[in-house]
Amino acid sequence: MSGNKKHPLPGFVSKPSSGTALGNSGKTHCPLCMGLFKAPRLLPCLHTVCTTCLEQLEPFSVVDLRGGDSDTSSEGSVFQDLKPRSLQPQIGILCPVCDAQVDLPMGGVKALTIDHLAMNDVMLQSLRGEGQGLACDLCSDREVEKRCQTCKANLCHFCCQAHRRQKKTTYHTMVDLKDLKGYSRIGKPILCPAHPAEELKLFCELCDQPVCRDCVVGEHREHPYNFTSNVIHKHGDAMRELLKDTQPHVEALEEALAQIKGMNSSLQERVESVAADVRKFSEGYIRAIEEHCDKLLKQLEDIRVQKENSLQLQKAQLEQLLADMRTGVEFTEHLLTSGSDLEILITKGVVVERLTKLNKVEYSARPSVNDKICFSPQEKAGRCHGYEVFGAISAKEVDPAKCVLQGEDLHRAREKQTASFTLLCKDAAGESMGRGGDNIRVAVVPKDRKDCPVRTVVQDNKDGTYCVSYTPKEPGVYTVWVCVKEQHVQGSPFTVTVRKKSRPHHGVFHCCAFCSSGGQKTARCACGSTMPGGYLGCGHGHKGHPGRPHWSCCGKFTEKSECTWTSGQSTSRSLLRTVAL
Repeated sequence: MSGNKKHPLPGFVSKPSSGTALGNSGKTHCPLCMGLFKAPRLLPCLHTVCTTCLEQLEPFSVVDLRGGDSDTSSEGSVFQDLKPRSLQPQIGILCPVCDAQVDLPMGGVKALTIDHLAMNDVMLQSLRGEGQGLACDLCSDREVEKRCQTCKANLCHFCCQAHRRQKKTTYHTMVDLKDLKGYSRIGKPILCPAHPAEELKLFCELCDQPVCRDCVVGEHREHPYNFTSNVIHKHGDAMRELLKDTQPHVEALEEALAQIKGMNSSLQERVESVAADVRKFSEGYIRAIEEHCDKLLKQLEDIRVQKENSLQLQKAQLEQLLADMRTGVEFTEHLLTSGSDLEILITKGVVVERLTKLNKVEYSARPSVNDKICFSPQEKAGRCHGYEVFGAISAKEVDPAKCVLQGEDLHRAREKQTASFTLLCKDAAGESMGRGGDNIRVAVVPKDRKDCPVRTVVQDNKDGTYCVSYTPKEPGVYTVWVCVKEQHVQGSPFTVTVRKKSRPHHGVFHCCAFCSSGGQKTARCACGSTMPGGYLGCGHGHKGHPGRPHWSCCGKFTEKSECTWTSGQSTSRSLLRTVAL
């Protein structure tokens, strides 16, 4: 046997570790103190924390609604049957990693399961020089140099010599720590909490927990038990089956998280794309608005220049006329006060002609223009760079004398039927205002009952036209007033004759009774004509046929007309009204 070949030691796994898992500080460092684990405890949520760190957490009281032997983990409590069995006050803490509720057992934090796997990882990491040196298991003061193969204890140089001097341990095998660096496990033997001198090598099947030799003759007497090496396969296989059932959920959750991550990335990209579209639209809209604003201001400046030029021209004309007037007045007053009779008579012709001419000069005492300039922010102003813009400047002023009325119902109407006409507002130049908002007042009053005006409705079309509608309740003569800016428009006031409600036709507007009735002999129409063959109605080219389409009820030739048939003409039953085929 070669001296360089390593032999498996009792309690050791000879397979060298890859170092990948042990290199992960999450398996050897406490998530609270961030140092190497010291007496690590395994929480029900499978997170490991140092005992001292758990004892520093602030506990809280909870009410255990589960009772019995239910699991103490907070995750399990969510899925437990919440039917209250007993109200037992319980002390709990929150896992510092996942905030899961941990119900502490009666012994507190120290009664939680020790994470021996984490202790082994810490020992290996310290052994490889990745952490602080291991302390001697006996004196706890000096760093470890050797390990007792028989006791599975880490010893310093001084304790190792004392170990060899004792009779019971003098023949124990000592191994240098440097020879253990290739192994994945160098954990200490796990001792029984109830019997610290005994190692846990047995497993109580009834209580489902590891026990020692003293346990099986004491508390676990007559309980079925076996060596851990004999039952590990059964319990390990059960855990592997449970792990096998859990792994698909892990994969599904990872896939779901991947999809969420992908969706989040897609969402971010979509948001950025839409944000770019919004910015592009806004920038274009701002440019369009700014350009439209410049156009409005340019238009406003042109209006100002035009009005000022008109005012300056009127001012110059009036100043010249005033100067001429003053010259004539001053000369005439001087002539009349200082001139002799002969001088007055000699100059009389020139003075009279000049004054007469000046008096005939027409001029306006009012400014030729006004300051009526308005801005309509809600008015559509077309499109600019593809964007619809609003806001228009108008310097027009409505002139009631130029406004006109249009419509078929200006002078006739029917009782209980809505009549309407249109008011077209224009400025002094006779051009359409092109906008709404003017002060329009309309009144429809019966001539014989002026105290009972008819309700009118004025609809502003926002384009300089206004639709006026009213519904007279009784026939008669009505007076209609239409005023703009408190002044009558052209043709106002005017009268409207309201006749009785129009009578609709009850027959058929047809060419002849023969065609419309499908050749019925008894079909007749109000024209009263007949044709050979025993036919009572009218027919093409026969006596009494009007020669063109007409109403079968009253014989009128106009399709859109009022029916004049009355019950006194003939019995409605004797005249068969034809129907359209």
